[in-house]
Amino acid sequence: MKITRYSKDVDILMVKVSEEPIAYAEEAERFIVHFSKDGKPVMLEIMDAKDFVLQARNELLRDSDFFSPC
Repeated sequence: MKITRYSKDVDILMVKVSEEPIAYAEEAERFIVHFSKDGKPVMLEIMDAKDFVLQARNELLRDSDFFSPC
């Protein structure tokens, strides 16, 4: 997984999860998922990325199990 770009002016974070060519995309709420022709995720666009990342960080910090030793 690789963060490929953050566009500050439109607040979109793009995360590449595969090197396969993109065949199509589907939108669900604040996400656009790009898929290969075989239906495998290739890239994820997160709209309103700043809010999403801050909310995810806060959730992780509240979840004490996340930071517990294995």
